[in-house]
Amino acid sequence: MGVIRKKTISRGSEGGVKYVCDVCSSDITSTVRIRCADAACNDFDLCVSCFAKGESRNAHNPATHAFRVIEQNSFPIFDREWGADEELLLLEGAEIYGLGSWADIADHIGGFREKDEVRDHYLSTYVDSPAFPLPKRCSPHDCELANEIPREEFQARKKQRIEERRDAAKNAPALQPKTKPTASVPSCHEIQGYMPGRLEFETEYANEAEEAVQLMQFDPGDGLNPRTGELEPEMELKLTVMDIYNARLTQRVERKKVIFEHNLLDYRENTKLEKKRTKEEKDLLQKAKPFARMMNRQDFEELNQGLLDELNLRQAITQLQEWRNMRIGDLRSGEKYESEKASRIQKSIPMGSMDRERLASAQRSKQPPPPEPASGAALLIAPELPARMLPPANPEVNGETKALTNGHSEQTNGQTNGQVNGNGVNGVNGHGSAPKQRYTAQPISGVQPMPMTQDTAPDLHLLTPEEAKLCEVIRLQPKPYLMIKEQIFKEAMKSNGTLKKKQAKEICRLDSQKGGRIFDFFINSGWVGKA
Repeated sequence: MGVIRKKTISRGSEGGVKYVCDVCSSDITSTVRIRCADAACNDFDLCVSCFAKGESRNAHNPATHAFRVIEQNSFPIFDREWGADEELLLLEGAEIYGLGSWADIADHIGGFREKDEVRDHYLSTYVDSPAFPLPKRCSPHDCELANEIPREEFQARKKQRIEERRDAAKNAPALQPKTKPTASVPSCHEIQGYMPGRLEFETEYANEAEEAVQLMQFDPGDGLNPRTGELEPEMELKLTVMDIYNARLTQRVERKKVIFEHNLLDYRENTKLEKKRTKEEKDLLQKAKPFARMMNRQDFEELNQGLLDELNLRQAITQLQEWRNMRIGDLRSGEKYESEKASRIQKSIPMGSMDRERLASAQRSKQPPPPEPASGAALLIAPELPARMLPPANPEVNGETKALTNGHSEQTNGQTNGQVNGNGVNGVNGHGSAPKQRYTAQPISGVQPMPMTQDTAPDLHLLTPEEAKLCEVIRLQPKPYLMIKEQIFKEAMKSNGTLKKKQAKEICRLDSQKGGRIFDFFINSGWVGKA
């Protein structure tokens, strides 16, 4: 056998079909070779030296077998850059691998031919030819290109091209190894019946839709009444059935579009993400899945993330409200309360002595269960909650306390506002570390302070102890006070955090002394600067 097809060569390399002598195994690809023409020898090639010596091998008999002298047809016939030998290899590769497999055909040709180059040459020479399916210069007597370009010049240009592309291939980065094309068979065990090569399923949506139209026939001239010129009832029925069939095909395509858009075929990755969610999150996302049909993947993921954030916030708020009702004022105490609550629930389950012993032995023998994934709500009420606001390194400027435009000073009278204590609770809400010095509102002459409790003032928990004392002195409920506070802050922001006492009294719309007490409290707290 004198032909070796180098299919292990990387794409775009020299590659191609190699011929070797069947006697001495020397490379005779680029030189004249002798081929036995007898039927007993199949593809038996000899080099000139072995042929001159009369060498024989296997069934070859040089004394009686006919032979052919084959030389390199390295001259152009259809294109200035393509020799006759490459044209033969192009057609041979197309016959072996099929049209469209341009990478395999380029490997078959060799000479560092690329697949795009091979495809463009085939289309321009054979398909776009005026003599299709034959090339333009299909006549055996057309030797114009061969006579115009000498063989030596053509071979020199071919050699130069191969050397240039070989050098470029050496300097180019390593290519990825050739991967086997995706087979059009069910290959995904998790997605049963999916054929990736066809982008289809073995059992499609409305799989029986084709049964209604498989035997339907439409012949020319049928269905039209020659006398009235209208459609026959039978033809109208057929068209109605076709409309129903097309509607089912449209629904099938829309469902596939959703599958591909939201990457539902990546079953393993989706399962990993699903396992990380809590039961409440899974139930919520299950209810949101119908909206995937009308949204792209990015918008749908943003919607899901927003729903999860809302769920976590609601759960965290419910948890904090329960702790507040139990008179729990910091997060560490809340965590301890939850652990003790779970222990009480476990102990409250009625069981006999035998059941207790069996449960205790089972707990000693078996491994601890894997921890459940932490929900977003648990992270929002964790004792190690990160600080929202950090105290500045130098809170005082020119000996005066710096006022912030957001209504919270950095430090005033030794009190640090916005700093988070060890329990992760902001000091502004009244549960932080005890301040060194507090400002206490002085009573107003003629005005009896109004004691406040959680029952008489439902929003009292929103105020700091100092603010609660101020509201008792000026006899003001927490909610109106908070509205006044918001308006003062908005007005102060317009003037770089400063405000006049007269402006504050106008905003409060209260008695002059009460408005003055509020303004003095804000100034001493460092929330507003005095203009």
